[in-house]
Amino acid sequence: MTGLAEYHERGLLDGPTAALAEAHRLLRQAQQAVDYHREHLRRLLFDEPVVDTTVADRIDRSIGHLRQAAATRGTHRDAVLAALAELQAVGSARPDTSGAPDLSAPDTAALLAIARGAKLHENLLTQRLSVITSSGTRIAYSALQRLESAGLVARDASRPVHAGVPLTLTEAGRATLTGPRRTKARGTPSAVRTGAWPPPAARAHR
Repeated sequence: MTGLAEYHERGLLDGPTAALAEAHRLLRQAQQAVDYHREHLRRLLFDEPVVDTTVADRIDRSIGHLRQAAATRGTHRDAVLAALAELQAVGSARPDTSGAPDLSAPDTAALLAIARGAKLHENLLTQRLSVITSSGTRIAYSALQRLESAGLVARDASRPVHAGVPLTLTEAGRATLTGPRRTKARGTPSAVRTGAWPPPAARAHR
């Protein structure tokens, strides 16, 4: 779930998947609260040298806190199960990524950078277009054109380009990043270089 949480923080997940990631995050926090109060109660029960009325009161309060933390954990566990059921219900309506384009490593990096926030700008002097990400990295306009042609990125046409046009990932773009990674097929290098001497058969009979 670590990778899912990272994608959730970057805003790359769709509604049902984001709901699952958020529910799981709250469940983790609730489990941490249960562990904390359980350890606190254990120390009161076994590490206190003398159990007087003051310690007894602290034990009662600790039990109450543990009971409340356990109830909260149960609520968040139910929320996770509900989010899983919702995700399964809409699974058939998800975009089919089997025909998603095989992006090169630079285009994949550009798509990920745009997902974190980017705008299309036009230089007023040269009138050249380029993409500037939230981290200040520049992406070539040609890379944006490839991603747009693949249906992975969309621009806000209501904004003037000289002011910066916000870029967002489409559903297909988010699915491409969060789905199974695919790389372009590479040609298998020849085992024998052209012009090698002697030929493999001749070397085998030496």
